[in-house]
Amino acid sequence: MSTAELIAFLSVTAVAAYLQTVTGFAFGLVTMAGVALIGALPLPEAAAFVGLLTLTNASQMLTTGGWKQVARRLWIIIVLSSLPALAVGYLLLEWLADTRVQALKLLLGGVTMLSSLQLALPSKGPQMASGPLKTVIVGALSGLMGGLFSTAGPPLVYHLYRQPLPISMIRATLVAVFGLNAILRLALVVLSGNIPNAAYWPCLLAVPVVIGATVLAQRFPPPLSPPAFRRVVFCLLFLSGASLGLPALASLIRG
Repeated sequence: MSTAELIAFLSVTAVAAYLQTVTGFAFGLVTMAGVALIGALPLPEAAAFVGLLTLTNASQMLTTGGWKQVARRLWIIIVLSSLPALAVGYLLLEWLADTRVQALKLLLGGVTMLSSLQLALPSKGPQMASGPLKTVIVGALSGLMGGLFSTAGPPLVYHLYRQPLPISMIRATLVAVFGLNAILRLALVVLSGNIPNAAYWPCLLAVPVVIGATVLAQRFPPPLSPPAFRRVVFCLLFLSGASLGLPALASLIRG
């Protein structure tokens, strides 16, 4: 791993950590999209580091008062449905060939952009809390994506931002889900013996970078109104999906 690639990786994680702290999501999406664009490290290694860094960010946010704002019942339903699916997604990543991973990245990018477009649509009538069944389905899909790419955000972001909940509660609930998912995914990495090659260990320098970016976001959040915040969420999802899907599409076309 060259110095330029390491600096690029650290820069991407800093931006991702800031956005994650402000929005409650985007760390995995932004980091994996950045890795795909700069080609700094292979997908499985990148996903492992993203899991570790997601846990770093989540622990920092939740131990500084964020846990009190978590929607506990919603969090429990999501966790119970997402953790088994996460294990399945991780096993699929280990089994699939490189060309199939490109196809899955294309699928992930498409789902991400679709989620963003749905989020951008105006709500029809008053918002109502979704039933447990829909939350279970969303949680399972999120877990599957988390196991594959450490990017569990798109389904959950779409689902939770459509609920009649304060933004602070949505943000804390998302972070709490991602933190626990990261713990399971890291455990699977260790148990399967797929610890990243020593050549990529300099990526661990991203841990203090993420901590610093999280503190910066907590102290200096961007002043945004709810409509502006919603537009930011839409843009982040759409651009992240395009960044993931378009390179994968180009790779598949090249054969």
